[in-house]
Amino acid sequence: MKQLESSRFRWINEQLYSTTGDEAVTMFAEDPNLFDIYHRGFTNQVKLWPANPVDKIIEWLKKRPTSHVVADFGCGEAVIAQTVTNKVPLSSASVDVAVFCLSLMGTDLVDFLREAHRVLKPGGILKVLLKCPVV
Repeated sequence: MKQLESSRFRWINEQLYSTTGDEAVTMFAEDPNLFDIYHRGFTNQVKLWPANPVDKIIEWLKKRPTSHVVADFGCGEAVIAQTVTNKVPLSSASVDVAVFCLSLMGTDLVDFLREAHRVLKPGGILKVLLKCPVV
């Protein structure tokens, strides 16, 4: 059973890298179980890594001023989002830090970067953490 779920996680992950964000939303809407399968699979994968990149981001954020507005793009289980104040929707030039932690995926990732650029204040910081290169 574990192998089947691991295979489904890999399939879902491949879909997320090879489709648009809108197509991914549709995929999860058509089969809500995929969301849980994906996040269980992701959690199992993270356990195999020497360090969790989310923890690294949180560590880095704790060194920033508490007044900084942080946008967690593609928050998964919202671990980063739970450590900062939430104020959505985001206005243009309203964010000090935009974070993509293992979430910059899909065929329209340029659109996601454009959105991060739109909401970042001049001089804002874009943090992108990848498990492996996608561009």
